[in-house]
Amino acid sequence: MRVKPAHPKITLTLFVAGLAQPAFAAADSPGYTATLPTLLVEATSELSQTKGYVGYEEANVTRNNLTIREVPQTIDVINIQKNKNYGTNDLSSILEGNAGVDASYDMRGENIFLRGFKADANDIYRDGIRSSGQVRRSTANIERVEILKGPASVLYGRSTGGGVINLVSKSANFTPTRVVGINYGSWADRSATLDVNEVVNDNVAVRLTGEIGRANAFRSGIESENEMLSPSVLVASDDGRLTWEAQYTYDNAWRVPDRGPSKSDYDLMGIDYDTGFAHPGDYVEDTLHFVRSSLGYQFADDWEISWLVGYRQAEQNFDHHYAGRYSEDDGLLSRNYAWQETDNKTLTNTLRLTGEVATGPLSHKITLGLEDSREERVPKVGFVSGLVDIDPRDPSSWPRPDRANAPIRFDNVHETETQSLFVQDLIGLTPALKVMLGARIDDYEFQTTNIDDVSNRYDDTVFSPSAGVVWDLARDHTAYASYSQSFSPYGGQGYLGISATADSDTFNTDPEENRQYEIGLKSDWLDQRLTSTVSLYQIEHRNIRYRPDPDNDPFRWAERGQERSRGIELSLIGQIVDHWFLRSSVGVMSAKVIDNVADPAEEGRHLDNTSNVTGNAFVRYVPDDQWYGELGVTHLGDRYNYNRDGSAAHLDGFTRVDAMMGWQWRDWSTTLAVHNLLDTDYWRSSSMPGEPRSVYGRLSYQF
Repeated sequence: MRVKPAHPKITLTLFVAGLAQPAFAAADSPGYTATLPTLLVEATSELSQTKGYVGYEEANVTRNNLTIREVPQTIDVINIQKNKNYGTNDLSSILEGNAGVDASYDMRGENIFLRGFKADANDIYRDGIRSSGQVRRSTANIERVEILKGPASVLYGRSTGGGVINLVSKSANFTPTRVVGINYGSWADRSATLDVNEVVNDNVAVRLTGEIGRANAFRSGIESENEMLSPSVLVASDDGRLTWEAQYTYDNAWRVPDRGPSKSDYDLMGIDYDTGFAHPGDYVEDTLHFVRSSLGYQFADDWEISWLVGYRQAEQNFDHHYAGRYSEDDGLLSRNYAWQETDNKTLTNTLRLTGEVATGPLSHKITLGLEDSREERVPKVGFVSGLVDIDPRDPSSWPRPDRANAPIRFDNVHETETQSLFVQDLIGLTPALKVMLGARIDDYEFQTTNIDDVSNRYDDTVFSPSAGVVWDLARDHTAYASYSQSFSPYGGQGYLGISATADSDTFNTDPEENRQYEIGLKSDWLDQRLTSTVSLYQIEHRNIRYRPDPDNDPFRWAERGQERSRGIELSLIGQIVDHWFLRSSVGVMSAKVIDNVADPAEEGRHLDNTSNVTGNAFVRYVPDDQWYGELGVTHLGDRYNYNRDGSAAHLDGFTRVDAMMGWQWRDWSTTLAVHNLLDTDYWRSSSMPGEPRSVYGRLSYQF
């Protein structure tokens, strides 16, 4: 039994519908302990001074009610309240600097790579429901972000292999919470938040979270508006064996898009990086409707069955000018233009059985699941390159959007249906030595119909295995080794990239195969106040399909035989000495093309949008129960990119310093944060500079 450091706490019972909730290592701060039928949960208050600096023992992303220590893969859990104090609300900014994560900017959605491989199209989930498609993913109602690194098809089906990201929503529970807040920061970034969780009686709890915000930006002419509202309810039987949780989330984000030319074009023009190039009438709007129901029943002391149903509809509409190339001959910027109406729908049913049983001298922790998923993406897009040449120094001459200039290029319907069976068993050979075995079968069918009513259909059945060993070397140190595998249909393109006109006789429709070998050590230090994970891994991708020239020839595909990513990661979180807390993460990686059948000249190049070094370290000083101070450093190494002729187009790395102070008095809490304290010049991506020094203030009242 693990011993926790002593701290003030209130004990109560918390029931969650079949889904594991966070377990924190306590750390000199008020908190509570909650006993579920099958697990222990410890949590800190939303306004706690150590929020984000205590480690989770469990994560929903594992889908098996096991502790993080029992899973033979790297799992990172990031509480995002600290990030929001710096005015950060997009997922890529929250993940920036974490080991093995390359996150760059695109105002339409997230550009996120895990251990070298793109994750934002298919490998991001919200409460276990796939969140596919290129859309903005708001974190307005998110409690934490969980990352299961490496291939995870045994639990989630199709995947590009770098890992799975799960966003966990704030939802109803049996801990009364009533918090209102206001925020104001640089460039008139202002918002108001509401979080009220009421215990109606011993069996029912309800929660309502909401946020409304408006903001300008450090780039001229750029602004945004957002609204979020999310009610939820939790119902539990008297004995706590039967629970039901339901939640609805509405999220809308409208913005004037920031899609200016690249850094190299800014340098040629000699124009300040803070200059935005949005034309009058340019806009982007995302609307999300998300409904989730989770029903759980504990029918025996060690056995539980849960049924998760989720429906997600995400729309992204835009009409705007973007990017472009500058001509030094005539001093004009040639701008591209596009409009889009896209609807993404997902319906998922997951039935999951978890429990413990013994067979002779062996113990088993078993997870058995059935999943049915149906997805549809309907993109209607018109675009034209080099539509208009503008004087970059005279905004009054920039034309408004006019769809007549860009006829429809894509009007497709992408549909997929998947039925899956998965099983995972943690087998205890001895009290200290365990073996993890897992397998999944996915039977899926994709169909695409294009603007000319031409259809292409593809179906397949894929088997995905995994295996691992977990060895408790001592009470505080657990070593592990694992092999995991995943697949990505249609040569890695998934259903989002199927070409209706592809000739199946010449286009290899076999799925991309992703394999990972990982070893690591998960440890506690300083009387279990500090937690660490160190891991070494190698991921191999085979049978990869890609578009060599997507801008000029979007229908031509080529084969890249093999890509490989190798790296080492280290994370530390917890209390290092009295009053001092640390959260840090660093990764060193080499991700390269190993074999390219279509273009051997690519062999040996680093994978695009990856860097060799990623890391961050934040230190918080908490001298008493009223105030605290924080200082943090985020570093990204040079990010690799190549022009079509093979020449280097790498983006310089950067090191950014952030700082924050917080103060609490009775039910009031306030923070003052400075983002980019040293006003470092850097670029988040080739088309978006990092925000200069900015200040954000937050005031909350708990009643």
